[in-house]
Amino acid sequence: MKLSILTLFPEFFDTPFQASILKRAQDTSAVEFNIVNIRDFATDKHKVTDDRPYGGGPGMVMKVDPIYLALESVLGVDPAAHRNQNREKGLWSTRVLLTSAKGRLFTQGSAQLYSKLEHLIILCGHYEGVDERVAEYLVDEEVRIGDYVLTGGEPAAVVIADAVSRLQPGVLGNEESIVGESHSVPGYMAHPQYTRPVEFKGWKVPDILLTGHHANITDWRHQQTSLDESLPE
Repeated sequence: MKLSILTLFPEFFDTPFQASILKRAQDTSAVEFNIVNIRDFATDKHKVTDDRPYGGGPGMVMKVDPIYLALESVLGVDPAAHRNQNREKGLWSTRVLLTSAKGRLFTQGSAQLYSKLEHLIILCGHYEGVDERVAEYLVDEEVRIGDYVLTGGEPAAVVIADAVSRLQPGVLGNEESIVGESHSVPGYMAHPQYTRPVEFKGWKVPDILLTGHHANITDWRHQQTSLDESLPE
């Protein structure tokens, strides 16, 4: 798949994308990453991408016009027409996300859904926010990674990129690693894991795991699987 990130701070991604799973995703050609600098699409000589909010208030707001041009460049078509086509026809090959504190919560289910796309595009919000016309006319959905406010959408984009990339075939060393993980079933946490040594500072590995009786171990692990109590009933 292709994963494009539109940002005012492309250097933010230099280190995360050169380590661990994100690096492996690139090395295996499972994911093609494309970091796009929104400033390159500002039309004035000072490359201004933000301005004061209409109606007054603190901070600055990201402008709609550079974002429109950046999205148009990445999509190869009018982003407003792309969004309308996606909605009218229910298409799910390319998806444009806007990181936003008021967006839908990103979950493991979201990662699984996005991992099947041909092209995922993440637009990183910043400052006091993004001109609302971006959300209204240009992106497919707004997403957040938690109930807190970040300085910008770049950390959220890394989280989403990692969660989606690790689900691509060939990225993980063992494809069975994603089976039975926490949140693979919504709301449920995976069973605890242990490895050598058997005892450390008097803390012992549960005896059942040392028996070699796979059926009993499977039953024990099932019993240890816990429900996320933070979820609403």
